[in-house]
Amino acid sequence: MKQTERILRHLEVFGSITAAEAAAEFGCMRLASRISELKREGVPIRREMVTGRNRFGEAVTFARYSIDGR
Repeated sequence: MKQTERILRHLEVFGSITAAEAAAEFGCMRLASRISELKREGVPIRREMVTGRNRFGEAVTFARYSIDGR
């Protein structure tokens, strides 16, 4: 199974994914590229920029992707 297929299944089952989740779950180091491929295939992906904390307690901003309309 390709990474894009695994990511799409993850989105359908869990609702969203971040780059950290994709790296941990699938070994995917270029989530934005896989999301771009899914968009080219016609999957309506929405990107939300969220703020969280890194392991040092510093504020960081990252993308959380989901299927638009779900």
